[in-house]
Amino acid sequence: MRRICVSALLLSALSLPAWADPLAITPNAFNAAQAPDAPEQTVPPAAPAQVASAQPNLGGGFIQFLFGDAAPAASAPSAEQTMPSNAAPAPAPQADALANDPDAAAAATGDDGHPPVDPKYDRQIVDYGTEEAPGTIIIDTPHKFLYLVEDGGKAMRYGIGVGRPGFTWAGVKTITAKREWPDWRPPVAMLKRQPELPRFMAGGLQNPLGARAMYLGSTDYRIHGSNEPWTIGQDVSSGCIRLRNADVIDLYGRVKVGTKVVVM
Repeated sequence: MRRICVSALLLSALSLPAWADPLAITPNAFNAAQAPDAPEQTVPPAAPAQVASAQPNLGGGFIQFLFGDAAPAASAPSAEQTMPSNAAPAPAPQADALANDPDAAAAATGDDGHPPVDPKYDRQIVDYGTEEAPGTIIIDTPHKFLYLVEDGGKAMRYGIGVGRPGFTWAGVKTITAKREWPDWRPPVAMLKRQPELPRFMAGGLQNPLGARAMYLGSTDYRIHGSNEPWTIGQDVSSGCIRLRNADVIDLYGRVKVGTKVVVM
């Protein structure tokens, strides 16, 4: 008889509707069973899931940030961030040696085996009337001079090498970047004309861009130094403006990114 009763009870439990609420002891039910004068019990909220710490292969701090309340872990500071604010980049080792540009001195006298450079191309302050504002660079292509306009009707004048026939150009640009001892990658058009050129040359004494380069707009043209100082005053380049290394170092220190450049 006892077995029949137990079986009946089991069948009754299994026949409950699927939507019936499961038996559970809720905080309210628990509180109702307490004595009336007992203080109300509060249940602390569940702790947020720390998915990333439990399963690090799911994306680290990003997943933890999405599903938990912890802020993403801070990443390790970069070398740039840890560098002292007053630290200055080490100067290029050639800078001191070329500040006086011994190659230019040899080119001026012809001691390097090339014809001497005309003294009129030496850097000097000259009278120069223009409506352009001080700080503007004006390149006089036909006469092979670069002028940096100064106050009072004056300009610093530099001798330059310019584009050979068929490679000269004119227009107004701005300096968009400056580089010390720049690397050189010949433009595609130059490589088509001279496929024997190296595809890359690191900055240094033998680099054709010389000690400094100032990039003009989004073009391939630059104002730069030279490893051939005897070419100053000549039509020699593929459109770039070249100076002696000592002169380009001097000009580089006087202008900034955004400087207006007028090429005539």
